[in-house]
Amino acid sequence: MNTSTPSNPPVPALQVAVLGIGMMGFPMARRLCEAGCTVSVWNRSRSKAERLQDVGARVTYTPAEAVAEADFVITLLENGDIVEDVLFRQGTLAGLRPGSVVVDMSSIQPRHARDHAARLAAVGVHHLDAPVSGGTVGAEAGTLAIMVGGKPAEFERVRPVFELLGRPVHVGAHGAGQLAKLANQMIVGITIGAVAEALLLCEKGGADMAKVKQAITGGFADSRILQVHGQRMIERDFTKRGAVAVQLKDMRNALATASEIGFDAPITSLFEQLYAQSVDHGLADLDHSALFVELASRNGMA
Repeated sequence: MNTSTPSNPPVPALQVAVLGIGMMGFPMARRLCEAGCTVSVWNRSRSKAERLQDVGARVTYTPAEAVAEADFVITLLENGDIVEDVLFRQGTLAGLRPGSVVVDMSSIQPRHARDHAARLAAVGVHHLDAPVSGGTVGAEAGTLAIMVGGKPAEFERVRPVFELLGRPVHVGAHGAGQLAKLANQMIVGITIGAVAEALLLCEKGGADMAKVKQAITGGFADSRILQVHGQRMIERDFTKRGAVAVQLKDMRNALATASEIGFDAPITSLFEQLYAQSVDHGLADLDHSALFVELASRNGMA
């Protein structure tokens, strides 16, 4: 007589499509593949998606092909217009399975997220807006902060996928995730400026920036921005992780949303101008910590 305890049946692999294999999409899709998900990927430049073949991803020629078997569709695209185009003009909508969930992890305006959710609901597809923070380092490590807007039931359905990528928090209805991301980007962009201006003041006055950073570490002015972006400023390392151009886009999205709801955001307005001037002066494709370069130039500092 066999008295052994029967083993639990295997859990079916999560069927996930990832649309957009850029700086964030690549490490996130790779993590999903390595976790055992069945992953289909699409990118406008196919060569970027083909890098994932070695970890088991299925590379497709069209977004509609990528989403055909997916329970969860993750979009990681540059802006709201591109999300709109990929979802509603490139055949993706017709390829989506009824009952599937589109999880938009791009950073777009909240009103666009609400519009997309309504249009998808009309054809029986669910939607969550779930932008992230943590950059490529967080994407590679699976430690992203994930801000999720939409229905709680869909959030719970997608939670197993989210937890492979980081720490998800449901923050409200459709569009609320994008509001949280705008808040995140306002704080990041403004704090980068504060750190840059403070360190440059010290250098202009004859203090050692590295020693100043060391001195205030652990004090009330300490922050992750000081530690990460401040170090980049000290080392003059402006290799793109999060671009100046993307930071500008986020500040403009924040101001557009503020205008829609009748909110005055003077600090964000000032920094939108500073990032715009950085772009005008050729810094668009540098890391957003390169606002330091713009402020240094204003003060005649190399």
